[in-house]
Amino acid sequence: MKSPFSPRKAALALAVMAAFGLTACQAPVKKADAPTAAAQPAASQVKQRELGFGLYEMAYAPGAKALYVASADAFKDVSGGVIYRLDPATLATTGKGYTDLKNFGMTMNSDGSVLYVTNSLDGGVSKIDPVKGKVLARTLFSERNEKGFPFGAREIFLHDGLLYIGGVGDPGVIWVVDEETMKLKTRIKNAGKWVTGIIYSPVTDRLYAANGGGEILVINPRSHKIEKRLTAGDGKEYLLLNMAEDPATGRLFVTDNSKAKTTLVFDERTGKVIKRIDGDALGIKFNAARNEIYISQRESQKVLQLDATTYAVKNSWSFDGHPNSLLVTPDGQTLYVTIKQGFNKDHSSKGPDSVARIALN
Repeated sequence: MKSPFSPRKAALALAVMAAFGLTACQAPVKKADAPTAAAQPAASQVKQRELGFGLYEMAYAPGAKALYVASADAFKDVSGGVIYRLDPATLATTGKGYTDLKNFGMTMNSDGSVLYVTNSLDGGVSKIDPVKGKVLARTLFSERNEKGFPFGAREIFLHDGLLYIGGVGDPGVIWVVDEETMKLKTRIKNAGKWVTGIIYSPVTDRLYAANGGGEILVINPRSHKIEKRLTAGDGKEYLLLNMAEDPATGRLFVTDNSKAKTTLVFDERTGKVIKRIDGDALGIKFNAARNEIYISQRESQKVLQLDATTYAVKNSWSFDGHPNSLLVTPDGQTLYVTIKQGFNKDHSSKGPDSVARIALN
């Protein structure tokens, strides 16, 4: 069967994946069915399960007792993707929905009845019934790059009934879509090269969007105007990716996995960088219940657990694969991680990706 992706599109797929994607007691994580050595007590916190190809972001529905995982599936000789439904305690598969497009970014509405998933290679967003795995509605965007391919729809964030979807283009764009009707309401244009992370701050009542040009866009959620562009202010190059926030202190945490290999901590009130955490950094989450920060290190193959006040590393977990996306449960006591495998020269994966569950203590 001939692959539906040209070499160029395969290269684009890798670029999207790479974008989606320190010292402490370190416990290597074993496979789910392997025994854990007594000398590595922290490993007992971890359950890991090999799940499938092309795993990316996750969503957690406490009421349904379900963990959803977006999958793009394999990139060679495979069309479409999968939405996995897992038992959040055991990681056993309790449901599976096959989609005609590949899935990357994911968010869920407040009552857990609808999933919203970005279809990065096709430049769109899908509304999905999480129980049946059925696509309820979809919006495809018209933007194309110089080679005629769609702008990659990367990160997705739901705020006040609107979906904000970052477009990976140059210049990038943020599409604003009504969550109920799935109709495009407006575009936030001139958003810099490659819009990556998006987050909303209750501290400033503003949206923040990171981009590959090293900017944090400060956006008014009512007018959808870019009011400011924050930078590190040191003249260095940054490719900013994912963000997390501590609302109590007004700190914004922003990762850079490739250019500067650091995590920048911005003071939202001044717009200035107040701390740099060295080391490659991809995914990031802040946990208010435990006053902790979690960082996935794709290259170093670790997940870090940091004290959010001192930035000291409290613990780290090492994996055979490459930690990618992170998710913290609402009670702050469990951390989920998607773990990627490397790629062969023909862009195929070296093996299935995994999901890990870490009981925090």
